[in-house]
Amino acid sequence: MTRLKRTMRVAGPIGMTVIGLTLAACQPAGQPLANEAAEAPAANATDTAANAMAIDNGAAAEDRAETKSIIRPDIEPAPTPTPTPEPIDLTIPFPAKGAKPDAAGAALLDTLLANPTYALGGPITIWGHSDSSGSDQSNLTASRKRAEAARDYLVQKGTAPERITVIAMGEATPIAPNRKRDGTDDPEGRDKNRRVEIKVDLPPSAAPAPAPVPAQATPTP
Repeated sequence: MTRLKRTMRVAGPIGMTVIGLTLAACQPAGQPLANEAAEAPAANATDTAANAMAIDNGAAAEDRAETKSIIRPDIEPAPTPTPTPEPIDLTIPFPAKGAKPDAAGAALLDTLLANPTYALGGPITIWGHSDSSGSDQSNLTASRKRAEAARDYLVQKGTAPERITVIAMGEATPIAPNRKRDGTDDPEGRDKNRRVEIKVDLPPSAAPAPAPVPAQATPTP
């Protein structure tokens, strides 16, 4: 009996080892052991939390990118500069023996009336011209009638008469030949010479200030 107990004490650890190896051999292939199966859910949970945090960080970054403006709120766009007004020069053609502007001339006068510089109220000068088909006196009279016709058109549209000065030039200042070099008549040249020239100057309040004259240095004696 004593020998049997001694034999069991010696064989106890060995038996436990054999039992453990037997259980491992009986475990199906690819099946994690008990400790591994316990650790796997924890690892998966950690990976899932990390992925969720990365997704949240990415979504937050996209939200910030969408709400961020490329224009700084403390910088306002520069205002568009107002163009500087300039005097107006306009030529109105007149038909042969015509003392009033035709449809084309009236359209040009309407364009003048719509010009922002015209609305400033500056002085207006109208020069009447003619070709050389008549006498000096008749051409002078014809040129005056044309200038007065342009003036009357502007006054009827609301222009103050005191703004307008009329000057008759007759045939004195042609812009094209009245005759060709062989002495024959030049109808195209005469058409260009029958005209009214209009200039609208800026009022004194809108005229640009003159540039200062640099002071001359006093010579050293």
